[in-house]
Amino acid sequence: VVIFVKSIQRCAALSQLLVEQNFPAIAIHRGMAQEERLSRYQQFKDFQRRIMVATNLFGRGMDIERVNIVFNYDMPEDSDTYLHRVARAGRFGTKGLAITFVSDETDAKTLNEVQDRFEVNVAELPDEIDISSYIEQSR
Repeated sequence: VVIFVKSIQRCAALSQLLVEQNFPAIAIHRGMAQEERLSRYQQFKDFQRRIMVATNLFGRGMDIERVNIVFNYDMPEDSDTYLHRVARAGRFGTKGLAITFVSDETDAKTLNEVQDRFEVNVAELPDEIDISSYIEQSR
């Protein structure tokens, strides 16, 4: 699971909150030294931590197998960033799910721009999500 937020402060705070609630979370953002970011990236990649809270730094160029859920906790500022974030889920021919929180009119405007630009319909979150929509079922 990758959770995207808009600032270093929100990244650190949400990661800390998740850890306090015993979720295996780790933060990654540009305020960290490169060596620390690489160490955290490796922990996530090696399944030592299964939830990565990240800023846009992690939205491009990082390919990790088996990331099947991406949350846009904070709406990205534009459609390009949205695309790069949600593309973290379902890579390498696997299924993926992206959930975006829309909290105000600015967020709604950005989501409408995404839908128009990429000619997609982003559905409202249903009460239940079928697990087969984002996880490959064993046969």
